[in-house]
Amino acid sequence: MNTEIIKIVLAFLVLINPFSALTLFLDLTRGYSMNNRRKVARIACMTIFITISFFTVAGESLLKVLGISIGSFQLAGGILVFLIALNMMNGEGNPVKPDQENFDVEYVQHAPPSMASAVVPLAIPMMIGPGGISTVIIYSSQVSGILHVSTILVAGLFISLFCYLALMAAGRISRLLGDTGLNIMSRIMGMLLAAVSVEIIVNALRTLFPALI
Repeated sequence: MNTEIIKIVLAFLVLINPFSALTLFLDLTRGYSMNNRRKVARIACMTIFITISFFTVAGESLLKVLGISIGSFQLAGGILVFLIALNMMNGEGNPVKPDQENFDVEYVQHAPPSMASAVVPLAIPMMIGPGGISTVIIYSSQVSGILHVSTILVAGLFISLFCYLALMAAGRISRLLGDTGLNIMSRIMGMLLAAVSVEIIVNALRTLFPALI
């Protein structure tokens, strides 16, 4: 049980990767008091946990409504995650997450701290995007019973708390690591993500072709 939580937390960590959103968080909260920064970080991380919880509980049902088999979605999700991993290892970032340079943050710097930008674009899609949501659905589709579903929810809670701590330390982390350090960390996470994607693809092939594997 504990090993499974660690495994899922690792998968969420490399996909959500809060370090990639530090610059955006600092831009969005420039000029805010510490209390207001905490509120923005809290809203963003609550959004991440709610998103993980929703797709954990309802993800498989959504696939059934759309007529998509679990195996097909696992294979598509595994390929998506693998492409993300390749881009991260090449230093190109996450291709399914938006470029921070495309965000106009000027209009939110003096907005109330409960602004919608804490949810979009900071939480969605900057932190948890298509790759993260796909992974949540894939893991939830592989388990059954309240105990196993709770494992994913606990992992989601852990990663949400980690994201909150990372955002609150955004200034210190950015100064400590710099662009080079963040780039190296992204490449390392890309390698870990590649391993996660291979496991997802193998499980998908087992589901689709049980006689062959």
